[in-house]
Amino acid sequence: MNGNTPYGGLPGETAAGQRAAADVPNLSTTQKRSLHRDVSRIAAQTREFLPDEYVVDADVSSGMSGPQVTVAVRPPVGHAVSAGFTPDFEEGTEELITDTERDEVARGLAASAALQVKQAVKGSVQPTGK
Repeated sequence: MNGNTPYGGLPGETAAGQRAAADVPNLSTTQKRSLHRDVSRIAAQTREFLPDEYVVDADVSSGMSGPQVTVAVRPPVGHAVSAGFTPDFEEGTEELITDTERDEVARGLAASAALQVKQAVKGSVQPTGK
């Protein structure tokens, strides 16, 4: 069964459960800067949708399949929400995360964080009108 999976390893080259070096994309310095810039843009756009009480942070880390992007929001009450994904790395593509993807992630995170607050204060706040 291990022979059917890319995680089975290659005898003498790659241990079982590890990715082969050829499978993990190597980013150029320009792509790394672009990725960090795009992630910062997602965090900034998410901050624009939310009041100052919400804490927004972003991170780029290395995962088994290459760089991993995580943007998280900590609302004033309720649970934190996050979005994590692996950008699509195609040869010759300057933009690693498109405007549409950035907008979608920022809006989704803001909406999820607002919902967390709404669920946390459910029933404890008296409505001002109907």
